[in-house]
Amino acid sequence: MEKEENQKSPSTNQEQDKVKETDKPEENSAEENKKETEQEIKEPTPEEKIAELEDKLARSFAEMENQRRRFEKEKEDAFEYGGYSFAKEALNLIDNLDRSKQVLESDDNLKETEALNKTLEHLDIIKKDLISIFEKNNIKPIDSLNRKLDPNFHQAMMEIEDDTKEPGTIIQEIQKGFTIKDRLLRPSLVGVSKKIARKDEKNEENQENSENK
Repeated sequence: MEKEENQKSPSTNQEQDKVKETDKPEENSAEENKKETEQEIKEPTPEEKIAELEDKLARSFAEMENQRRRFEKEKEDAFEYGGYSFAKEALNLIDNLDRSKQVLESDDNLKETEALNKTLEHLDIIKKDLISIFEKNNIKPIDSLNRKLDPNFHQAMMEIEDDTKEPGTIIQEIQKGFTIKDRLLRPSLVGVSKKIARKDEKNEENQENSENK
């Protein structure tokens, strides 16, 4: 029995050695792969680090400069247009003065009286003073009468037949518009001219309409 065990043991030892030998190449290949990946992932050189820091620094400076410009622009707008809402509300004073004049002028009991003339005179003085104060603060009235309609400054409320003016010319100002600096505070409400429709033209239009029917 002992001889048989001794005879078997060398073969088993040889098989174990073979298994160990086959395991060694796999371990070696794994270690080689690790070394290759470590070689591929290299640390950046000092020059590359400096270039990266310079790029980040340049971006930070650019962002700071943009923020400074935005702040300066907001500060300028706040200084120049900070009174925009107040100015727009203050225009109601001029509107109320104009309405008061119209009411007084249409009163039959006051027509052609000295009291009416003096009152209207004082209202005109107050209105001129108001406009003068507005102009000192860069709030200026828009010139409208006898000018071509400009959608940037005028709003057409009606068309009035008038052959003496070119079509689209402002011939009536319903409410005066104003600007503050280079911005529109409110548009002028106006009436614009249009050609007078002739009877012949109306007849032709009626005939065309009847033919189309």
